[in-house]
Amino acid sequence: MASIGEILLNTLSPDQQIREAATSQLETAANEDFKQYVVMLCQELNNEQSQARIPAGLALKNALTARESARREGMSARWMNIDEPTRSQIKALVLTTLGTPDLRAGVVTAQVVAAIAAIELPMGQWEDVIRLMLQNLQTTENTNLKQCTLQAIGFVCETIHRDILTTQANSILTAVVQGARKDEPSEAVRLAAISALYNSLEFVEENFKREGERNYIMQVVCEATQSQDVQVQIASFECLVRIMQLYYEYMPFYMQKALFGLTVQGMKHENERVALQAVEFWSTVCEEEIDLESARHEAFQNGAEPDVTNYNFAKAALPETLPVLLQLMAKQDEDDEEDDWNLSMAAGTCLSLTAQCVGDPIVGPVIQFVEANIRNAGWQYREASVMAFGSILEGPSQELLAPPVAQALPFLIDMMNDPVIKVKDTTAWTLGRVSQSLVECIKPDVHLQPLIEALVRGLDDSNRIVSNCCLSLMNLAEQLEGEQGPDSPTSLMSPFFDGIVTALMRITGRSTNEAFSRTSAYEAISILVSHSAKDTFPTISALATTILDRLEQSIAVQNQIIGVDERNSHNELQSNICSVLTNIIRRVGGEIAPMADRIMTVLLQLLTAASRHSTILEDAFLAIGALTTALEAEFARYLETFAPFLFNALQNHEEYQLCSIAVGLIGDICRSLGAQSATYCDNFMATLLQNLQSPVLHRNVKPAILSCFGDIALAIEGQFGTYLDVTMTVLAQACNIRAASSDYDMIDYVNQLREGIVDAYVGIVQGLKASDRSALLQPHLEHVFDFLHAVYNDPERTDTLLRNMIGLIGDLAESFPNGAIKMFLQAEWIGQCLKEGRSSRQNSVTTKEVARWAKEMVKRATL
Repeated sequence: MASIGEILLNTLSPDQQIREAATSQLETAANEDFKQYVVMLCQELNNEQSQARIPAGLALKNALTARESARREGMSARWMNIDEPTRSQIKALVLTTLGTPDLRAGVVTAQVVAAIAAIELPMGQWEDVIRLMLQNLQTTENTNLKQCTLQAIGFVCETIHRDILTTQANSILTAVVQGARKDEPSEAVRLAAISALYNSLEFVEENFKREGERNYIMQVVCEATQSQDVQVQIASFECLVRIMQLYYEYMPFYMQKALFGLTVQGMKHENERVALQAVEFWSTVCEEEIDLESARHEAFQNGAEPDVTNYNFAKAALPETLPVLLQLMAKQDEDDEEDDWNLSMAAGTCLSLTAQCVGDPIVGPVIQFVEANIRNAGWQYREASVMAFGSILEGPSQELLAPPVAQALPFLIDMMNDPVIKVKDTTAWTLGRVSQSLVECIKPDVHLQPLIEALVRGLDDSNRIVSNCCLSLMNLAEQLEGEQGPDSPTSLMSPFFDGIVTALMRITGRSTNEAFSRTSAYEAISILVSHSAKDTFPTISALATTILDRLEQSIAVQNQIIGVDERNSHNELQSNICSVLTNIIRRVGGEIAPMADRIMTVLLQLLTAASRHSTILEDAFLAIGALTTALEAEFARYLETFAPFLFNALQNHEEYQLCSIAVGLIGDICRSLGAQSATYCDNFMATLLQNLQSPVLHRNVKPAILSCFGDIALAIEGQFGTYLDVTMTVLAQACNIRAASSDYDMIDYVNQLREGIVDAYVGIVQGLKASDRSALLQPHLEHVFDFLHAVYNDPERTDTLLRNMIGLIGDLAESFPNGAIKMFLQAEWIGQCLKEGRSSRQNSVTTKEVARWAKEMVKRATL
């Protein structure tokens, strides 16, 4: 039998069969005796003479950690089941291996140390690992040992939750800052130290609060930006970016003394990766200050002071940063790939963020740059000027932007004929920005026709520019929708609708989806249909026929597709076709009825052909949901045939998004069929209640299920009495779920859950009232009002939740007149809640209207 070293080397073989056989042997060894397996790997990693050290280290790391949380938990348990003496032996051996002369083996060992620490530290084990590694830094001149130890510390800091390492923050910070000093002779050690510092920044908050320690950290990082080693420079600028994200409030002194100059010089650096990080620094400054301005505005509305002062660094630095950014934007290369993140793209992004951050002061200098370069013989400067112009259209006031935009529009339209593809692509993007943010500058009688003609010509150009032409057309469709919205008899886009759709359909007919051109065209058709006026319905009707033809053809060839890439492309095509079909149905509503049989037949064929885990199921269900709403009670004739697919989706808990759409579809069916849906409600309710109890189903589906109870109750009215007690019991259980104040994900979930509960109560109350059976609710009212009181007292409740619960209070008051529930409605908190709904400046107009109505209902019910 082959040795462990031979097997490990075989995992790197260029021969696929040998690789797969070796991987299988390792998996078998791990499953048969995990303890022996990791001991062998550790010994191989520590063996200086072995040629298999690197694959041994990687195999050991991969046996201890994984990206998926479920697998990671299993691996942790497997490791902790090894007896403590053996684990201690392995840990001691890997710490020793950090000092190996083979640097690559040392780096892999650092990853193994972090993988073990990630398991044991949260369990209160191996608590001296940081101390042991710090000893390496204090007692050795072995450069490899120092470098790999610092890397291990960095990996641990990156992997472990900040709360677990906070108690050791001082020791870690001292070690990494010492390693990062400019008098450290080894730049490799310095790089490892800077990287470890980056990963420790989040949990050294207390150290950053102390001025002396903060000064020292900032001095070391700033000095590192001037290192002769480019990698150290890059890492130090990355550190500055993270420091700005975490500790903005402490930065005024350092910005004035060093950071302004260092980062502006960094943006001019000859090495692109250094310059990229310096540009990223200013993008981060802008992002922080945009957030701070938003927080300041919110605090002002609430009559409070913001927690952190906005120091307006971006505005103060504008005279220095803006000229550099504009010049960097002209550093494109003809060979740049569209998706590559390069210096020109980074500068354009930073310029856009700067415009949002500083507003009006950016307009004048950028317009000067545009005027000077828009006719430049060098295509890079033409493209940069158009990109700069498009990048400042969000942030400055519309009054200031409108004149230059109106003046520039004819030039931009003409630049869609530029001989350079990149210039045309950026021009199409900029026209999209104009049509989104400043559509009033597009004069219908002057600009609209040449603009649309230019964009339609662009659709027949390179695949690269199709997406931005489609985006511009979508923005025009949304912004130039008729004044009456869906009821508009015509719109400014109507005369061009047929020509645009014809051009887009040519793109969708392509066999390939290069640069996502086909997908973009389908998306554009969907948006154009959604925002069309009524005079385009004949074109939409013809489009529906073509789309159904396409969908039928795609099903016919489905079994001939073999390759994974080809199948993914086919699935995406079907998804795009379904999306257009869904939007057509939603737009024309009941007028789709003559085509309904054909549509349903095709969609049922699609569901039959799809696998259990295919994403096309979701798209088909959305189309059926639209058809349900359009046909209303007429949909009943399809329900028996469709029901098996619906219940399969409801029981497909692994595909929770499909399950959620299926829950929504039950609501659509009940709303459309009304009392006719009662025939199916036994099965609907049984399945929904089972789903609520499922430990496998994703929790995000459960608010939708609760809300669906309300849809069912509203549809079948008094017949819901059959399900009332069990439903109210389930809702009462859901009412008890709470969130810790620090768990923001859970807070969001609890709010969603409560919105679902309130939706359910509203549907039940209104449904029973419609059939004069409100009295059935009497035994449950105390709990309902207790729940509403608890929600009112929760500071984390949303405006939507407040509006819905006020509406429910009004519904209850209307359902129980003549003082029947006077004792509940006269509670002090009810009056406060209704007053807050009517008068709070934070609330929407809709919330205030609902509160005024509810107040009137409560007044009548308590007379």
